[in-house]
Amino acid sequence: MKKSKISYINTNITSIISVALVLLLLGMGAMLGLFARSAAERVRANIGFDVSMSDTASDSQVLAMKRLLSAAPYTASVRYVSKEEALMYWQQETGEDLMKVLGFNPLTAEFEVHVRPQYAEVDSLGAIEAALLRIPGVDVVQVHRDRVEAISRNISNVVAVLGVVALALLAISFALINNTVRLTVYSRRFLIYTMKLVGATPGFIRRPIVISNIINGVIAALVATLALSVGLFYIDKAEGGWSALVTPVEVWCVYGGLMVAGAVLCGIGALLASNKYLRLDYDELFKR
Repeated sequence: MKKSKISYINTNITSIISVALVLLLLGMGAMLGLFARSAAERVRANIGFDVSMSDTASDSQVLAMKRLLSAAPYTASVRYVSKEEALMYWQQETGEDLMKVLGFNPLTAEFEVHVRPQYAEVDSLGAIEAALLRIPGVDVVQVHRDRVEAISRNISNVVAVLGVVALALLAISFALINNTVRLTVYSRRFLIYTMKLVGATPGFIRRPIVISNIINGVIAALVATLALSVGLFYIDKAEGGWSALVTPVEVWCVYGGLMVAGAVLCGIGALLASNKYLRLDYDELFKR
């Protein structure tokens, strides 16, 4: 009896460690997805356009454009560069004094606009460009379409790859955890058969098996979140900067997801395995 109890404990410990490793892999995949999404949003946040005002634009038109761009729903940030500032930047970058060469300042005042991530698409920027060009005082709206298209295409490719990886991880996680739980229930198959002989109902037999495996799943998730936290801590200390890519709420959502995944997957695995052994005859118990 003592030997059987020790064997059962060892089986549970092995099951917890195995499930914890699978959940750790799942958690790493989730964190990688969050990092990729945050990085993509940062890249999109740098997408924008330049609005050049005409030489004949009045101060009131420039002020009206500044107010319009600042209040627009697509604007993440806006910066106004006057003709004098543009000339100064030109001189700093090229070392050429246009006033001495041409006798006048050929540069125009402009607005540098960065858009919100949801507007960082060619179609959205095209609609914004068309609307701004109809406003009096606006000369040119410059949208870097090639750059926007390249960024959107690359982000779409990354999202597609991460989606496939996520689905593969979920399928692999379910298969591995289900197999681990099935082996745990397999070690109790003779107890299940004995309880059937004494008249125990299937629900009475299944209940403690499912509950114990759910508890094992939660413990495994706790182990996985602890390991993931330690890993993230050391990565942040060594590399730095990752904590700026995700919020504490997102990290806790990943931890909560691991808890739910551990409990649900282990519970489903235990339910399926216990139903299987409830249907088997005595001679079939010697087979896996």
